[in-house]
Amino acid sequence: MARFEQVTTHLKSIIINNFFGGIAWAFGATIGFSIIVFVFSLIFKNLNLIPFVGEFISEIVAEVIKNLQNNPQLIK
Repeated sequence: MARFEQVTTHLKSIIINNFFGGIAWAFGATIGFSIIVFVFSLIFKNLNLIPFVGEFISEIVAEVIKNLQNNPQLIK
């Protein structure tokens, strides 16, 4: 037969600890993600990769606009 440990901590205490632990985890994840995005943006800036991405996106937008002008029924 399985043995179960008896929980001696009150439910309110467990909920409060988990709530604040979740907030701390989310805050840390947000800060970590911000740092990673910052580092990647610095790397891309120094590699001059950002203008290439901008040109690529502008070509996509130009193509979409051209297709919408040729097919006005697509616009609702």
